[in-house]
Amino acid sequence: MASADFIRQLAGYGLTTATILYRMPDHPKLLQTYIWQQYDLAPRFPQLHDFLDFWKRELEGPLHSVTVAHSRLIRPAEIINVNGVLTLH
Repeated sequence: MASADFIRQLAGYGLTTATILYRMPDHPKLLQTYIWQQYDLAPRFPQLHDFLDFWKRELEGPLHSVTVAHSRLIRPAEIINVNGVLTLH
Protein backbone atom coordinates (compact mmCIF):
# COMPACT_ATOMS: atom_id res chain seq x y z
CA MET A 1 0.00 0.00 0.00
CA ALA A 2 1.38 3.41 -0.96
CA SER A 3 1.77 6.08 1.72
CA ALA A 4 -0.73 8.94 1.95
CA ASP A 5 2.05 11.46 1.19
CA PHE A 6 2.97 9.62 -2.03
CA ILE A 7 -0.68 9.54 -3.12
CA ARG A 8 -0.92 13.30 -2.52
CA GLN A 9 2.20 13.90 -4.62
CA LEU A 10 0.64 11.96 -7.49
CA ALA A 11 -2.42 14.22 -7.16
CA GLY A 12 -0.26 17.32 -7.74
CA TYR A 13 0.71 18.29 -4.22
CA GLY A 14 4.25 19.50 -3.62
CA LEU A 15 6.35 20.06 -0.52
CA THR A 16 5.71 23.56 0.81
CA THR A 17 7.90 25.23 3.40
CA ALA A 18 6.85 28.49 5.02
CA THR A 19 9.15 30.60 7.16
CA ILE A 20 6.90 32.56 9.48
CA LEU A 21 8.18 35.57 11.38
CA TYR A 22 5.97 36.67 14.24
CA ARG A 23 6.16 39.08 17.14
CA MET A 24 6.45 37.64 20.62
CA PRO A 25 3.39 38.56 22.73
CA ASP A 26 5.44 39.60 25.79
CA HIS A 27 8.15 41.39 23.78
CA PRO A 28 6.56 42.89 20.62
CA LYS A 29 9.86 44.36 19.39
CA LEU A 30 11.38 40.87 19.08
CA LEU A 31 10.72 38.58 16.13
CA GLN A 32 10.60 34.80 16.43
CA THR A 33 10.83 32.29 13.56
CA TYR A 34 8.53 29.33 13.00
CA ILE A 35 9.06 26.84 10.16
CA TRP A 36 5.95 25.14 8.76
CA GLN A 37 6.22 22.28 6.26
CA GLN A 38 3.40 20.34 4.61
CA TYR A 39 2.29 18.99 1.24
CA ASP A 40 0.19 21.68 -0.43
CA LEU A 41 -1.16 22.76 -3.82
CA ALA A 42 0.52 25.73 -5.52
CA PRO A 43 -0.25 28.54 -6.24
CA ARG A 44 -3.26 28.85 -3.90
CA PHE A 45 -1.76 26.96 -0.92
CA PRO A 46 -5.03 25.99 0.85
CA GLN A 47 -3.25 24.09 3.65
CA LEU A 48 -1.01 27.06 4.42
CA HIS A 49 -3.95 29.47 4.39
CA ASP A 50 -5.84 27.20 6.80
CA PHE A 51 -2.83 27.13 9.12
CA LEU A 52 -2.39 30.93 8.99
CA ASP A 53 -6.11 31.40 9.69
CA PHE A 54 -5.73 29.11 12.72
CA TRP A 55 -2.68 31.12 13.82
CA LYS A 56 -4.52 34.45 13.63
CA ARG A 57 -7.57 33.03 15.40
CA GLU A 58 -5.93 30.97 18.18
CA LEU A 59 -2.39 32.20 18.86
CA GLU A 60 -1.28 35.43 20.48
CA GLY A 61 1.86 36.20 18.45
CA PRO A 62 0.90 38.56 15.59
CA LEU A 63 2.34 37.65 12.19
CA HIS A 64 5.10 39.83 10.75
CA SER A 65 5.84 38.06 7.45
CA VAL A 66 5.57 34.71 5.67
CA THR A 67 8.06 33.46 3.07
CA VAL A 68 7.00 30.44 1.01
CA ALA A 69 9.07 27.88 -0.92
CA HIS A 70 7.39 25.13 -2.95
CA SER A 71 8.66 22.17 -4.93
CA ARG A 72 6.80 19.44 -6.77
CA LEU A 73 8.68 16.28 -5.96
CA ILE A 74 7.14 14.13 -8.68
CA ARG A 75 7.35 15.58 -12.17
CA PRO A 76 6.62 14.18 -15.62
CA ALA A 77 9.60 12.32 -17.05
CA GLU A 78 11.35 13.73 -20.10
CA ILE A 79 11.49 11.23 -22.93
CA ILE A 80 13.84 11.84 -25.83
CA ASN A 81 13.58 9.76 -28.99
CA VAL A 82 17.06 8.77 -30.18
CA ASN A 83 17.64 7.33 -33.63
CA GLY A 84 20.79 5.25 -33.69
CA VAL A 85 22.48 2.08 -32.52
CA LEU A 86 25.27 1.80 -29.99
CA THR A 87 27.39 -1.34 -30.26
CA LEU A 88 29.65 -2.46 -27.44
CA HIS A 89 32.35 -5.06 -27.94
